[in-house]
Amino acid sequence: MAETTKDAPRLPFQVPQFTSKDYTSFFLAGAICCTLTHGGMTPIDVVKTRIQVDPEMARMSLLSGGRRIVAQEGPAALLTGFGPTAVGYLVQGGAKFAGYEFWKKTFVEIAGDQESAVKYRTAIYLGASSVAEFFADILLTPLEATRIRLVSQRGYATGLMTGFARLAREEGVAGLYAGFLPILCKQIPYAIGQFTVNEFCHELAFRTMSEETKRSLSGPAKFGISLGSGIVAGFAAAILSQPADTLLSQINKGHGPQGSMPHRLRVLAQQAGFRGLFAGLGPRMIMTAGLVSGQFLLYGAVKDALGAPPGLEIHKENSADKM
Repeated sequence: MAETTKDAPRLPFQVPQFTSKDYTSFFLAGAICCTLTHGGMTPIDVVKTRIQVDPEMARMSLLSGGRRIVAQEGPAALLTGFGPTAVGYLVQGGAKFAGYEFWKKTFVEIAGDQESAVKYRTAIYLGASSVAEFFADILLTPLEATRIRLVSQRGYATGLMTGFARLAREEGVAGLYAGFLPILCKQIPYAIGQFTVNEFCHELAFRTMSEETKRSLSGPAKFGISLGSGIVAGFAAAILSQPADTLLSQINKGHGPQGSMPHRLRVLAQQAGFRGLFAGLGPRMIMTAGLVSGQFLLYGAVKDALGAPPGLEIHKENSADKM
């Protein structure tokens, strides 16, 4: 019987044929979930960025850093950079989530059959998240550069439009995309942690369940699985991307020597050291766990509201399904 199974022809994977309307729904859902979560996290991000770039705040906690900013600059300072954050992650989030659905489907089709797709699912998750993030970052980088200037250089500009215009006028395209390489180094590991770990957390949760059990799961049970998976994925995303996030803040503040971007990154990394590269990791893990879990929950809710189909799943079959 084992030989019969081994010699049996491989069946093509039944891949859903998403339409342009489906991808539009994916884009809108991703845009909404990312702009709401990142916009809502602006105060935490302000404190985290200050901890990374201000030597006087380097050893402060999220709470003490926030208190210091409010005491010195007022509560409104915690909303610095809200405009570029909301707009930047509107376009980046849409492109990332829709792109992940597109590239995951494309790589599954390249695999050719279900057995190969499941066998190489880790590579599919890694590849789809990386390629999707690369194109999304082309849209994000100029707005992220503007945000960091607004947060790290008090008085730089009054908001998104004036900050973006000043940066473009004074430094041109080179200034707007000065952080492109470090933002790729930050966002691609972030996306890998976000999507790949979330996929495997769901697989782990569902692996021992039969299809009947999955279908009969209550709303709170589904919510708990999605929330827990998102939190774990958020922790992974924060840890993987923290060093590049620190370097990105330094680059956009104008720190580091002259020369090529790889040279500047290497020198800044050497100056910061291991501990310096992970400065602010605690606050960022809290922020990222909230971001990622919130994004996946909102993404699913908005997709349902728009009538979009579920994403392609290539989880390993559980033992209950095989019996």
